[in-house]
Amino acid sequence: MRHIVLSFLFAFTLGACETTPSDRGVFAPGVDPKGQEVDGLIVGERLMENGEYELALEAFHRAAAKHGLGPEVLSAMGVANFRLGRTDQAIDLFEKALISEPNWPGLLNNLGTALMAKGDYSQAALIFQKAVALDNGENDSIRNNLRLALEKKNESLYSQQKNDENDQGDVILTQTSDERFP
Repeated sequence: MRHIVLSFLFAFTLGACETTPSDRGVFAPGVDPKGQEVDGLIVGERLMENGEYELALEAFHRAAAKHGLGPEVLSAMGVANFRLGRTDQAIDLFEKALISEPNWPGLLNNLGTALMAKGDYSQAALIFQKAVALDNGENDSIRNNLRLALEKKNESLYSQQKNDENDQGDVILTQTSDERFP
């Protein structure tokens, strides 16, 4: 008898839980075969804005399948990889994009940022200098990145000099002219 009562309660509970989509309020809509596909670059950018870097990278891959690996797609993929901590992959993608768009200041800025993250301040400073020149110094972010790269480069040189001083007993030998000694 006890099993019958439990079975009845279980069946009654299940029956009460059944709902239709209109009862739930929110449900996944069906696919509209006449609907417009949203460009993968746009989807990826929206995902990037929301911190969904892995999903954005997938959207950029779909964009690459549709549009090809142009500089915009490569750059977007590079930014997503950089945000995911894949600095070497980001640098590779930025460099590939620069092959077809060598004078794009924003792309140069992205490459410089990735190089700074790796600690390559000298190369980053050169990249930022080119970006500033191409942008006529109008972009505050690029100018600030150049300033920061130069500061980091000088700090790096200073710390290297300090290490050399410690290794050589406070004596630093530098060549001050092009004259050769006999």
